[in-house]
Amino acid sequence: MALWILIAIAVAGLAFIRLAPSDVSQVHKPPKVTENKDFKAGVKRLITSEPDGLARLHVIILATPRTQVLAGSVDEGMVTYITRSALFGFPDYTTVQQDDDSLKIYARLRFGRADIGVNKARVERWINALQP
Repeated sequence: MALWILIAIAVAGLAFIRLAPSDVSQVHKPPKVTENKDFKAGVKRLITSEPDGLARLHVIILATPRTQVLAGSVDEGMVTYITRSALFGFPDYTTVQQDDDSLKIYARLRFGRADIGVNKARVERWINALQP
């Protein structure tokens, strides 16, 4: 009986992670990025960009599996994306803002304390794909 209770709790937890709505007002904010920074729950990147940098990066990001726009648009100059892990559907948020000749990128997890470098690897792939 105890095993079934533990299984039910695990299933409920995974369902919550997969189905919990995102609070756009909490995650779609201009990223405060003044320098490149890595931390346990994500990364911040500041890169030099042409005026169309956000539009070009937007195409790259949307080609990433399980990634979609959560809020914003290229025309607004800021977009927040949600990318979910393949197996359990853990959500990661990435906000990208065009600021004149630079892109401010802030990628972070929603649940947990550390992302084991997943956000850093994803953002680095995007940045490398953006380079000519």
